[in-house]
Amino acid sequence: MVKKKILAVDDEPNILMSIEFILEMEGYEVHVARDGEEALEVAERVRPDLILLDVNMPRKDGYEVCRILREREDSAGTKVIMLTAKGQTLEKKKGLEVGADEYVTKPFSAEDLLKKIRTMLEP
Repeated sequence: MVKKKILAVDDEPNILMSIEFILEMEGYEVHVARDGEEALEVAERVRPDLILLDVNMPRKDGYEVCRILREREDSAGTKVIMLTAKGQTLEKKKGLEVGADEYVTKPFSAEDLLKKIRTMLEP
């Protein structure tokens, strides 16, 4: 079975480490990026099945990254879960408007996040 590829993007090293650990334990192939620019580079190179995208990041925020991914032919269909401390309705609306498939607020439970990921990656 081919491992599903997930790109985790967050500028907070501890969060990135824990996400990476959780996903690897679940058997996913995990790639990481620490800011918006790096996220776009890695996404183009790796072609992940799903991207976990923080909103507040240097160089490009999650909204801009998501919008760019949606404009690119090769990543337009990639699943995107926005992962952010901003849980207001307006923020969620903005995330979904730029093309996110799902919106998860921090702090999040690993189990809830994995459930959402599994659902999105099921054939």
